Amino acid sequence: MPSPPPPSAERIPKDAPIYVTMGEPGGIGPEVAVAAFHALNGKLGARPLKLVGDPGVFRACGAVPEFALVASHLVNVPRKPGTADPANTRTVVDAIDEAVALVRNGAGAAVVTAPIHKASLMQGGFEHAGHTQYLAEITGADRAVMMLVGGGLRVVPLTIHIPIADVPRAVTKQAIVETGEIVLRALCHDFGIERPRLAISGLNPHAGEEGALGREEGDTIAPAIEALRGGGGQVLGPLSADTMFHEQARARYDAALCMYHDQALIPLKTLAFWKGVNVTLGLPIIRTSPDHGTALDIAGTGKADPRSMIAAIRLAAQMADARN
Repeated sequence: MPSPPPPSAERIPKDAPIYVTMGEPGGIGPEVAVAAFHALNGKLGARPLKLVGDPGVFRACGAVPEFALVASHLVNVPRKPGTADPANTRTVVDAIDEAVALVRNGAGAAVVTAPIHKASLMQGGFEHAGHTQYLAEITGADRAVMMLVGGGLRVVPLTIHIPIADVPRAVTKQAIVETGEIVLRALCHDFGIERPRLAISGLNPHAGEEGALGREEGDTIAPAIEALRGGGGQVLGPLSADTMFHEQARARYDAALCMYHDQALIPLKTLAFWKGVNVTLGLPIIRTSPDHGTALDIAGTGKADPRSMIAAIRLAAQMADARN
Protein backbone atom coordinates (compact mmCIF):
# COMPACT_ATOMS: atom_id res chain seq x y z
CA MET A 1 0.00 0.00 0.00
CA PRO A 2 1.14 3.62 -0.53
CA SER A 3 3.15 5.09 2.33
CA PRO A 4 1.56 7.65 4.68
CA PRO A 5 1.30 11.28 3.54
CA PRO A 6 3.95 13.82 4.54
CA PRO A 7 3.56 15.09 8.12
CA SER A 8 2.47 18.52 6.84
CA ALA A 9 -0.47 16.99 4.95
CA GLU A 10 -2.79 17.58 7.91
CA ARG A 11 -6.56 17.78 7.95
CA ILE A 12 -7.77 20.89 6.16
CA PRO A 13 -10.68 22.89 7.62
CA LYS A 14 -13.81 22.79 5.47
CA ASP A 15 -13.89 26.60 5.31
CA ALA A 16 -10.20 27.14 4.51
CA PRO A 17 -9.82 29.44 1.47
CA ILE A 18 -8.45 28.49 -1.92
CA TYR A 19 -5.84 30.99 -3.11
CA VAL A 20 -5.62 31.79 -6.83
CA THR A 21 -2.44 33.56 -7.92
CA MET A 22 -2.31 36.30 -10.53
CA GLY A 23 0.23 34.77 -12.92
CA GLU A 24 1.61 36.91 -15.74
CA PRO A 25 -0.13 40.32 -15.51
CA GLY A 26 -0.21 40.78 -19.29
CA GLY A 27 -1.57 37.32 -20.04
CA ILE A 28 -4.97 35.69 -19.66
CA GLY A 29 -4.22 34.41 -16.14
CA PRO A 30 -5.83 37.28 -14.22
CA GLU A 31 -8.70 37.30 -16.72
CA VAL A 32 -9.61 33.64 -16.21
CA ALA A 33 -9.05 33.97 -12.45
CA VAL A 34 -11.63 36.76 -12.25
CA ALA A 35 -13.99 34.94 -14.61
CA ALA A 36 -13.72 31.76 -12.53
CA PHE A 37 -14.33 33.74 -9.34
CA HIS A 38 -17.63 35.01 -10.73
CA ALA A 39 -18.61 31.68 -12.31
CA LEU A 40 -18.25 30.04 -8.89
CA ASN A 41 -19.85 32.97 -7.01
CA GLY A 42 -16.65 33.51 -5.09
CA LYS A 43 -16.59 30.17 -3.27
CA LEU A 44 -16.80 26.40 -3.46
CA GLY A 45 -19.02 25.10 -0.70
CA ALA A 46 -17.74 26.77 2.45
CA ARG A 47 -14.36 27.55 0.89
CA PRO A 48 -13.98 31.19 -0.21
CA LEU A 49 -11.84 32.02 -3.22
CA LYS A 50 -9.07 34.57 -2.71
CA LEU A 51 -7.18 36.24 -5.57
CA VAL A 52 -3.52 36.86 -4.76
CA GLY A 53 -1.49 39.54 -6.55
CA ASP A 54 -1.76 43.18 -7.53
CA PRO A 55 -5.41 44.17 -6.91
CA GLY A 56 -5.22 46.66 -9.77
CA VAL A 57 -4.36 43.89 -12.25
CA PHE A 58 -7.36 41.81 -11.18
CA ARG A 59 -9.69 44.83 -11.26
CA ALA A 60 -8.50 45.63 -14.80
CA CYS A 61 -10.01 42.25 -15.73
CA GLY A 62 -13.35 42.71 -13.97
CA ALA A 63 -14.99 43.79 -10.73
CA VAL A 64 -13.71 41.97 -7.65
CA PRO A 65 -14.86 42.65 -4.06
CA GLU A 66 -12.19 43.95 -1.69
CA PHE A 67 -12.56 41.00 0.71
CA ALA A 68 -11.60 38.57 -2.07
CA LEU A 69 -8.24 40.21 -2.79
CA VAL A 70 -4.92 39.40 -1.12
CA ALA A 71 -2.44 42.07 -2.10
CA SER A 72 1.19 41.19 -2.76
CA HIS A 73 3.90 43.34 -4.36
CA LEU A 74 2.41 45.75 -6.90
CA VAL A 75 3.43 45.69 -10.56
CA ASN A 76 6.29 47.92 -11.63
CA VAL A 77 4.82 48.27 -15.11
CA PRO A 78 1.01 48.53 -15.53
CA ARG A 79 -0.76 45.58 -17.12
CA LYS A 80 -0.63 45.74 -20.90
CA PRO A 81 -2.60 42.83 -22.35
CA GLY A 82 -0.48 40.82 -24.74
CA THR A 83 2.86 41.92 -23.27
CA ALA A 84 4.95 40.14 -20.64
CA ASP A 85 7.31 42.61 -18.97
CA PRO A 86 10.35 41.26 -17.06
CA ALA A 87 10.09 44.27 -14.76
CA ASN A 88 7.08 42.57 -13.15
CA THR A 89 8.97 39.41 -12.21
CA ARG A 90 9.00 40.24 -8.51
CA THR A 91 5.24 40.80 -8.55
CA VAL A 92 4.55 37.45 -10.19
CA VAL A 93 6.84 35.50 -7.86
CA ASP A 94 5.64 37.33 -4.74
CA ALA A 95 2.06 36.29 -5.46
CA ILE A 96 3.16 32.64 -5.54
CA ASP A 97 5.21 33.06 -2.35
CA GLU A 98 2.31 34.72 -0.52
CA ALA A 99 -0.23 32.04 -1.49
CA VAL A 100 2.12 29.19 -0.58
CA ALA A 101 2.99 30.79 2.77
CA LEU A 102 -0.68 31.20 3.66
CA VAL A 103 -1.45 27.55 2.94
CA ARG A 104 1.65 26.28 4.71
CA ASN A 105 0.74 28.35 7.76
CA GLY A 106 -2.68 26.71 7.93
CA ALA A 107 -4.60 29.71 6.59
CA GLY A 108 -5.68 28.05 3.35
CA ALA A 109 -6.64 24.79 1.69
CA ALA A 110 -4.81 24.96 -1.63
CA VAL A 111 -2.96 27.10 -4.16
CA VAL A 112 -4.22 27.44 -7.73
CA THR A 113 -1.68 29.15 -9.95
CA ALA A 114 -2.49 31.18 -13.05
CA PRO A 115 0.03 30.76 -15.90
CA ILE A 116 3.42 32.47 -15.76
CA HIS A 117 5.54 33.56 -18.73
CA LYS A 118 8.79 31.68 -18.19
CA ALA A 119 10.94 33.59 -20.71
CA SER A 120 9.92 36.94 -19.23
CA LEU A 121 10.57 35.77 -15.67
CA MET A 122 14.00 34.44 -16.59
CA GLN A 123 14.85 37.79 -18.14
CA GLY A 124 13.84 39.31 -14.81
CA GLY A 125 16.21 37.07 -12.85
CA PHE A 126 13.97 34.05 -12.09
CA GLU A 127 16.22 30.99 -12.10
CA HIS A 128 13.71 28.14 -12.34
CA ALA A 129 12.29 26.29 -15.33
CA GLY A 130 8.71 26.86 -14.15
CA HIS A 131 6.17 26.64 -11.37
CA THR A 132 6.83 22.99 -10.54
CA GLN A 133 10.54 23.34 -9.86
CA TYR A 134 10.07 26.58 -7.92
CA LEU A 135 7.30 25.17 -5.74
CA ALA A 136 9.42 22.12 -4.95
CA GLU A 137 12.26 24.36 -3.79
CA ILE A 138 10.27 26.74 -1.61
CA THR A 139 8.29 23.91 0.04
CA GLY A 140 11.31 21.65 0.56
CA ALA A 141 9.91 18.79 -1.52
CA ASP A 142 12.43 16.12 -2.54
CA ARG A 143 10.71 15.41 -5.85
CA ALA A 144 7.78 17.14 -7.52
CA VAL A 145 5.71 15.26 -10.08
CA MET A 146 3.45 16.73 -12.75
CA MET A 147 0.05 15.10 -13.22
CA LEU A 148 -2.55 16.17 -15.79
CA VAL A 149 -6.20 15.49 -14.99
CA GLY A 150 -9.22 15.70 -17.27
CA GLY A 151 -11.75 13.73 -19.27
CA GLY A 152 -11.76 10.92 -16.72
CA LEU A 153 -8.01 10.45 -17.17
CA ARG A 154 -4.97 11.08 -14.95
CA VAL A 155 -1.59 11.03 -16.66
CA VAL A 156 1.98 11.62 -15.48
CA PRO A 157 4.93 12.14 -17.85
CA LEU A 158 8.14 10.72 -16.36
CA THR A 159 10.22 13.14 -18.43
CA ILE A 160 8.78 16.51 -19.33
CA HIS A 161 10.39 19.32 -21.30
CA ILE A 162 13.46 17.62 -22.72
CA PRO A 163 14.30 16.67 -26.32
CA ILE A 164 13.12 13.24 -27.47
CA ALA A 165 16.76 12.33 -28.12
CA ASP A 166 17.48 12.73 -24.39
CA VAL A 167 14.50 10.70 -23.15
CA PRO A 168 16.05 7.18 -23.14
CA ARG A 169 18.91 8.29 -20.86
CA ALA A 170 16.41 9.88 -18.46
CA VAL A 171 14.27 6.74 -18.20
CA THR A 172 15.86 5.05 -15.20
CA LYS A 173 14.61 2.49 -12.71
CA GLN A 174 15.08 4.94 -9.86
CA ALA A 175 13.11 7.70 -11.59
CA ILE A 176 10.23 5.34 -12.39
CA VAL A 177 10.10 3.91 -8.86
CA GLU A 178 10.30 7.29 -7.13
CA THR A 179 7.68 8.82 -9.42
CA GLY A 180 5.42 5.79 -9.18
CA GLU A 181 5.52 5.88 -5.37
CA ILE A 182 4.53 9.56 -5.33
CA VAL A 183 1.67 8.94 -7.75
CA LEU A 184 0.32 5.96 -5.78
CA ARG A 185 0.50 7.92 -2.53
CA ALA A 186 -1.30 10.90 -4.08
CA LEU A 187 -4.03 8.72 -5.57
CA CYS A 188 -4.70 7.40 -2.09
CA HIS A 189 -4.43 10.55 -0.01
CA ASP A 190 -5.35 13.33 -2.46
CA PHE A 191 -7.89 11.51 -4.63
CA GLY A 192 -9.45 9.23 -2.03
CA ILE A 193 -8.70 5.95 -3.85
CA GLU A 194 -8.16 3.26 -1.22
CA ARG A 195 -6.33 0.78 -3.47
CA PRO A 196 -4.97 2.81 -6.39
CA ARG A 197 -4.03 1.16 -9.67
CA LEU A 198 -1.16 2.55 -11.75
CA ALA A 199 -0.51 1.77 -15.42
CA ILE A 200 3.01 2.27 -16.76
CA SER A 201 3.76 2.61 -20.45
CA GLY A 202 6.68 1.31 -22.40
CA LEU A 203 9.09 3.63 -24.14
CA ASN A 204 9.26 2.00 -27.57
CA PRO A 205 6.50 1.11 -30.06
CA HIS A 206 4.49 -1.90 -28.84
CA ALA A 207 6.39 -1.73 -25.54
CA GLY A 208 9.53 -2.97 -27.26
CA GLU A 209 7.96 -6.08 -28.83
CA GLU A 210 9.87 -8.36 -26.43
CA GLY A 211 13.16 -6.68 -27.25
CA ALA A 212 12.76 -6.58 -31.02
CA LEU A 213 12.02 -2.82 -30.99
CA GLY A 214 14.09 -1.79 -28.00
CA ARG A 215 15.44 -3.10 -24.72
CA GLU A 216 14.38 -0.37 -22.27
CA GLU A 217 11.20 -2.22 -21.32
CA GLY A 218 13.00 -5.37 -20.25
CA ASP A 219 16.15 -3.77 -18.86
CA THR A 220 14.66 -0.79 -17.01
CA ILE A 221 10.88 -0.42 -16.96
CA ALA A 222 9.88 -3.96 -16.01
CA PRO A 223 12.32 -4.11 -13.05
CA ALA A 224 10.94 -0.77 -11.83
CA ILE A 225 7.41 -2.15 -12.02
CA GLU A 226 8.43 -5.21 -10.02
CA ALA A 227 9.96 -2.95 -7.38
CA LEU A 228 6.72 -0.97 -7.11
CA ARG A 229 4.72 -4.18 -6.84
CA GLY A 230 7.10 -5.35 -4.14
CA GLY A 231 6.18 -2.26 -2.19
CA GLY A 232 2.51 -3.14 -2.37
CA GLY A 233 1.48 -1.14 -5.44
CA GLN A 234 -1.07 -2.41 -7.96
CA VAL A 235 0.87 -1.75 -11.15
CA LEU A 236 0.26 -2.74 -14.78
CA GLY A 237 2.87 -2.69 -17.51
CA PRO A 238 4.93 -2.08 -19.41
CA LEU A 239 1.99 -1.32 -21.71
CA SER A 240 2.02 -0.31 -25.35
CA ALA A 241 1.25 3.42 -25.34
CA ASP A 242 -0.87 3.21 -28.48
CA THR A 243 -3.43 0.87 -26.89
CA MET A 244 -3.57 1.97 -23.24
CA PHE A 245 -5.88 4.96 -23.61
CA HIS A 246 -9.03 3.62 -25.26
CA GLU A 247 -12.14 3.45 -23.08
CA GLN A 248 -11.89 -0.18 -22.01
CA ALA A 249 -8.17 0.11 -21.26
CA ARG A 250 -8.69 3.19 -19.09
CA ALA A 251 -11.12 1.28 -16.89
CA ARG A 252 -8.23 -0.89 -15.66
CA TYR A 253 -6.27 1.87 -13.90
CA ASP A 254 -6.59 5.11 -11.94
CA ALA A 255 -3.54 6.87 -13.40
CA ALA A 256 -1.03 6.30 -16.17
CA LEU A 257 2.70 6.93 -15.90
CA CYS A 258 4.20 7.56 -19.34
CA MET A 259 7.82 7.82 -20.36
CA TYR A 260 7.74 11.20 -22.09
CA HIS A 261 5.71 14.36 -22.52
CA ASP A 262 3.66 13.64 -25.63
CA GLN A 263 2.84 10.05 -24.65
CA ALA A 264 0.93 11.47 -21.69
CA LEU A 265 -0.36 14.81 -22.93
CA ILE A 266 -1.75 13.88 -26.34
CA PRO A 267 -4.49 11.59 -24.97
CA LEU A 268 -5.27 14.00 -22.11
CA LYS A 269 -5.61 17.01 -24.40
CA THR A 270 -7.63 15.00 -26.90
CA LEU A 271 -10.14 14.10 -24.21
CA ALA A 272 -10.14 17.37 -22.23
CA PHE A 273 -8.48 20.19 -24.16
CA TRP A 274 -10.54 22.95 -22.51
CA LYS A 275 -10.83 21.42 -19.05
CA GLY A 276 -7.43 19.88 -18.36
CA VAL A 277 -5.82 20.56 -14.99
CA ASN A 278 -2.15 20.46 -14.03
CA VAL A 279 -1.53 19.06 -10.52
CA THR A 280 1.82 19.03 -8.74
CA LEU A 281 2.24 15.88 -6.66
CA GLY A 282 4.86 15.37 -3.96
CA LEU A 283 4.46 18.80 -2.34
CA PRO A 284 3.38 19.35 1.28
CA ILE A 285 0.59 21.56 -0.11
CA ILE A 286 -2.12 21.10 -2.72
CA ARG A 287 -1.35 22.92 -5.96
CA THR A 288 -3.30 22.88 -9.20
CA SER A 289 -3.32 25.09 -12.28
CA PRO A 290 -5.11 25.37 -15.61
CA ASP A 291 -3.48 23.34 -18.36
CA HIS A 292 -2.69 26.26 -20.64
CA GLY A 293 -0.22 29.09 -20.92
CA THR A 294 -0.39 32.87 -20.78
CA ALA A 295 -1.93 33.11 -24.29
CA LEU A 296 -0.57 36.61 -24.87
CA ASP A 297 -2.06 36.59 -28.37
CA ILE A 298 -5.64 36.69 -27.02
CA ALA A 299 -5.11 38.54 -23.74
CA GLY A 300 -7.48 41.49 -23.42
CA THR A 301 -9.65 40.38 -26.37
CA GLY A 302 -12.38 38.70 -24.30
CA LYS A 303 -11.62 35.32 -25.91
CA ALA A 304 -9.97 33.69 -22.88
CA ASP A 305 -11.81 30.52 -21.83
CA PRO A 306 -12.01 30.08 -18.02
CA ARG A 307 -13.09 26.43 -18.05
CA SER A 308 -9.63 25.04 -17.27
CA MET A 309 -9.22 27.50 -14.38
CA ILE A 310 -12.65 26.57 -13.03
CA ALA A 311 -11.72 22.88 -13.26
CA ALA A 312 -8.42 23.58 -11.46
CA ILE A 313 -10.23 25.29 -8.59
CA ARG A 314 -12.79 22.52 -8.33
CA LEU A 315 -10.10 19.84 -8.29
CA ALA A 316 -8.12 21.70 -5.61
CA ALA A 317 -11.22 21.71 -3.40
CA GLN A 318 -11.84 18.00 -4.04
CA MET A 319 -8.25 17.16 -3.13
CA ALA A 320 -8.53 19.18 0.08
CA ASP A 321 -11.69 17.27 0.96
CA ALA A 322 -10.00 13.95 0.19
CA ARG A 323 -7.19 14.71 2.66
CA ASN A 324 -9.83 14.84 5.37
